[in-house]
Amino acid sequence: MARFAAAGAGRMGRGLAIAFAWAGHRIALIDLRQRTPEAAARLKQEVFAEIRASLDALAQLGALDPQAIEALVQRIEWVDGEGVAPALGQAELVFEGVPETLAAKQEAFALLSQHCRPDAVLTSTTSSILVTDIAPLVSHPERFLNMHWLNPAYLIPVVEISTHPGTSAQVVARTRAFMQSIGKLPVVCGVAPGFIVPRLQALVMNEAARMVEEGVATAEDIDTATRYGMGLRFAAIGVVEFIDFGGVDILHHASREMAGSINPDRYAEPAIVARLMAQGHLGLKTGSGFYDYGDRDAGAYRRDVLSRTLGMLRHAGLWRPAALTDIDEA
Repeated sequence: MARFAAAGAGRMGRGLAIAFAWAGHRIALIDLRQRTPEAAARLKQEVFAEIRASLDALAQLGALDPQAIEALVQRIEWVDGEGVAPALGQAELVFEGVPETLAAKQEAFALLSQHCRPDAVLTSTTSSILVTDIAPLVSHPERFLNMHWLNPAYLIPVVEISTHPGTSAQVVARTRAFMQSIGKLPVVCGVAPGFIVPRLQALVMNEAARMVEEGVATAEDIDTATRYGMGLRFAAIGVVEFIDFGGVDILHHASREMAGSINPDRYAEPAIVARLMAQGHLGLKTGSGFYDYGDRDAGAYRRDVLSRTLGMLRHAGLWRPAALTDIDEA
């Protein structure tokens, strides 16, 4: 029996199944709903057709030997009907992935609480419901947390763990270790709508849509700017790291100007930026900001950031070596 279980056979459950199979683990993909034998057979066929199609696409892109597809598929155990209880009872880590309603979550966690071991870590893959709203539905809520995966779940490394005040520190450590063992990069946040990534990207996407609506730029030019300007830079350096690298004062002045010229609410300066400005903690150039640079070699750090950025340029196919002849005089 599998150590891991995805409870819910929708798009997220299928992606998780691939992620664990890819990492060498058996995982139970559990359909929690009661269905007629015919409907259950159709769903199983649909699920594995999609899983094979996803793996085949990776094989076509050279990321997987086509002959390995079936071996990975065989690590995914389809479970429904009478097999649900024993599969849940065996699992060490369970991912709930039912529809995004509190009623559906309540029904699912009643079943998980009934059949899962008391020491099994239970998680919800919800993208919209607060961890504190689901925790009361779980027996032994200290072993519960939200875990938000970014699609496609089998490709994107980051998984966002959202904890509630009663979540056990040991459970968080176990969950992080589980995720790291399959090649994921777990990040932890508290009780917050939108976690980290959706909260940031919603602002960016809304602002992009406004620029199209206002005629500031075409959709194509905005996408080029985000892919090879903002996106390329933020693939090389974190958002908060970027504030410190350029200087907290740069963000302070930019926020003030755009609050005045575009929208005072959308571009209002956060209190933490004003506080850092008042304290003179402007980032790398002053030795501290959001990070402390007291023990860091600033020159080596700047070269590291440059190296990361060059790597992204090369990856995008946009790196051009310096011209060795003077074109204007040739």
